[in-house]
Amino acid sequence: MSTVSPSAGRFGAFEATLYAVTVFAWSTSWIAMKAQVATVAAEPALFWRFVLSATVMWGWVAVKRLPVRFPWRLHLGFAAMGFFIFSMNFDLFYHGAKGLPSGLLSVVFSLASVINLLMGRAIFGQRIAPRVLIGGLLGFSGVAAMFWPRIAGADFDAAAATGLALCVLGTTFFCTGNMLSTAIQKRGAPVISATAWGMTWAVGILGVATLISGAGFGVDLSVPWVGSLLWLSLVSSVAAFWAYLTLLGRIGAARAGYSTVMFPVFALAISTVFEGYQWSAPAVVGLLAVLSGNLFVLRR
Repeated sequence: MSTVSPSAGRFGAFEATLYAVTVFAWSTSWIAMKAQVATVAAEPALFWRFVLSATVMWGWVAVKRLPVRFPWRLHLGFAAMGFFIFSMNFDLFYHGAKGLPSGLLSVVFSLASVINLLMGRAIFGQRIAPRVLIGGLLGFSGVAAMFWPRIAGADFDAAAATGLALCVLGTTFFCTGNMLSTAIQKRGAPVISATAWGMTWAVGILGVATLISGAGFGVDLSVPWVGSLLWLSLVSSVAAFWAYLTLLGRIGAARAGYSTVMFPVFALAISTVFEGYQWSAPAVVGLLAVLSGNLFVLRR
C-alpha cells in the first residue's frame, strides 16, 4: 500500500505546518553552513553531519517501530537518495560557494521550484498546472531581484563560472532526489525509514569522498562549530527532510519545491535582524513577487 496520502494535493493545516518547518529549518541553515566550512573541509563536515542525522533517524525508526527490511530494489533507491539528495547535492554546493556571491547561491537553488515541475512532467507525466508554473517563475524572478544588487556588484570570472556550474548541478541532484523520494513513497516505504536508509548510504558515500579528498576526519571542537553541527544535523537535516519529503508525498514535488524559493526570503529577514541587511527597491519588488508566487502555487 502506498504511503502517499489519499488527499495528495490538499494544502491543509498539517501541510502548512510541514511547509513552515521546512522553510524555517532551511532558512537558518546558511548561517550554520558558513560556520562549518570556515574551519573544516566540506567532505568531513558533511560526513559528521550525516553520521549524527542518520543516528537520530534510526532512533526515530526504533521508537516508532517502523519497518527496516526492504527489497533490494528499494535499497537501490535508498542508495540513490543518499547520493543525490543527502551527499553530493550538499558537496557540490559547498564547493561551488567558494567562487560565488552568497546571494547567487539562493537564486540558483530556487531554480528547484521550476526543475521539479519539468522533472515531474518528464518522469511521472504530471500535468504542469499553469498557476503553478506562473508561481514558480514569479518566485525565481523574485529571488533574483532580491539578490540582484549583490550579484551585479560581483566579479564573474572563471572561478565564478565553475562555482555556478557546480551549484546548478547540485540543484539538479536535489531535484533528482525529490523524484526518487516520490517513487519510493509510492512503493510503500515510510518516509522516516527511507530517510534513515538514505542518510546511512550518504554516510558511506561521504566517507569515501573524505578519503579521496585527503582532508581527514578531524573536526573543530569549538562551541560555534559543534553548535552549528548540531543545528544542521538535527534541525536542517532530520526535521527539515522529514517535513519536506512528507510534504513531497502529500502535495507533489512541483508545489513542495516552492519552499526553496521561500527560504531565501526568511534568510534575508534573519540577516536584517542579526546582520543589519538593508532592503533595496529591487529587494522589495522581489519580495512581493515571491509572496505572490507563493499564493499561485499553494492555493487550490
